[in-house]
Amino acid sequence: MSILTEISENLQKGKAKDVKELVQTAIDQGMTAKQILNEGLIAGMDVIGLKFRNNEVYVPDVLIAARAMNMGAALLKPLLVAEGVEPIGKLVIGTVKGDLHDIGKNLVKMMMEGKGIEVIDLGVDVDANTFIEKAIENKASIIALSALLTTTMESMKTVVELAKEKGVRDQFTIMIGGAPITQSYCDNIGADIYSPDAGSAAEAAYQKIIS
Repeated sequence: MSILTEISENLQKGKAKDVKELVQTAIDQGMTAKQILNEGLIAGMDVIGLKFRNNEVYVPDVLIAARAMNMGAALLKPLLVAEGVEPIGKLVIGTVKGDLHDIGKNLVKMMMEGKGIEVIDLGVDVDANTFIEKAIENKASIIALSALLTTTMESMKTVVELAKEKGVRDQFTIMIGGAPITQSYCDNIGADIYSPDAGSAAEAAYQKIIS
């Protein structure tokens, strides 16, 4: 078994300590940080993402896999910078104004990072202006909005409308998700992408960025 396959398999099992040691071994063997990231860590998170979408693994499994990925990625970050490896794209994410729920948002963030996307996490209770300003400031191409309460869904519409008012709507893909959100609501408010779960949200963002 190759060391990259070992990294992927240990990550899927959430064995953070083993992943860290294997990543260090791969570095010592002269592999590039980009190869270790793509063929080891991201490959492992792709499997977890697919299993999560298929209900073969659950939230705790994703969380421990993501922790293992983060431990491996911490070793690679300075090397990736030195190699000049850039993330494939950037997005801002947050839970909308009036909503303090973040488990779904955090899951999506982890899945996005597992696809090689740089994620700027704005936290919870984020107003429309902050979403737009931070997306512009960070040169992000996607704004991802999360809501768990039906009472805060309207805040998503506010973000879309504010982007239009500011004349920047065509600069961003606006993604929405959360328990009460549907495709018809997405269409109704003029957002671009609705995703029913974290795995499909990450895949949709990835496809949008590389297309």
